Amino acid sequence: MTTNSWPALPLAQWKDTYGTLHMWTQIVGKIRLALAPLVNHWWNVTLYVTPRGLTTSAMPYNDRLIRIDFDFIDHMVLIQTTDGSTKSISLRPRSVAEFYQEMMAAIGSLGMPVKIWTTPVEVPDRTPFENDRKHAAYDPEYAQRVWRIMAQASRVFTEFRSRFIGKVSPIHFFWGSFDLAVTRFSGRTAPSHPGVPNCGRFVAVEAYSHEVSSCGFWPGGGPVNEPSFYAYAYPEPQAFKDYPVKPQEAFYHTGMGEFLLPYDVVRNAKSPDEVLLSFMQTTYEAAATCAKWERRALERQ
Repeated sequence: MTTNSWPALPLAQWKDTYGTLHMWTQIVGKIRLALAPLVNHWWNVTLYVTPRGLTTSAMPYNDRLIRIDFDFIDHMVLIQTTDGSTKSISLRPRSVAEFYQEMMAAIGSLGMPVKIWTTPVEVPDRTPFENDRKHAAYDPEYAQRVWRIMAQASRVFTEFRSRFIGKVSPIHFFWGSFDLAVTRFSGRTAPSHPGVPNCGRFVAVEAYSHEVSSCGFWPGGGPVNEPSFYAYAYPEPQAFKDYPVKPQEAFYHTGMGEFLLPYDVVRNAKSPDEVLLSFMQTTYEAAATCAKWERRALERQ
């Protein structure tokens, strides 16, 4: 078991597990999407960090509740309902197709059958879950490492979140993009979002209906092959990308339109919390200052 609070997460060492785990979380996330009523900015579909992994939290099913938890200590999925019924699924090397079949069968056996759209989102490979036998790796060590990082990040994000008295999101995990995020809102509406690749435009339009400053943790992939903390503003105000942010290792990635801070900078710092908080605070100030937010009304004095 990993004991380092901020463990190493070299992408090359776990990219196959990452791909599998991404699809497994999408399956569970889509179950939440099917059961939970829409909440602003799709907050109804996210997962949340727990002391053992990730959870859907309680979801309504007629007059009952159901919750699905990923446990990355005992490496299992636990399904619980309000009538005391439980089911468990082991997390081990197995295909997405097999995981999907067992998950849907388990929920059905509890008298809670659910239909979901089985095409993954926000990824180039759109193979439906029931046909995906390519993603089948599961390294328990690295699955636990990425959760431990999110647990530490969630703790620091909670401190950052507490400083804002305006509208602010929960600290939540988005299974489409596989990132942990917290988002502050100015209170003003935003222009209609143009959309993101491999996802219906209506999703982005709802997500970014209002002006935001958002930050989070992402394990890497695509244009950046290392885990990173990120921060962005939508709509991006003029001069945002040129605003001085901390620490000095942070930079603006033109292709992504975001400030990035390599995870290893935080992991190897004498005080990881302070370094991460400085990144979140200064990138927020970049958004709020450049976009002229009403900061005195939004920030805890």
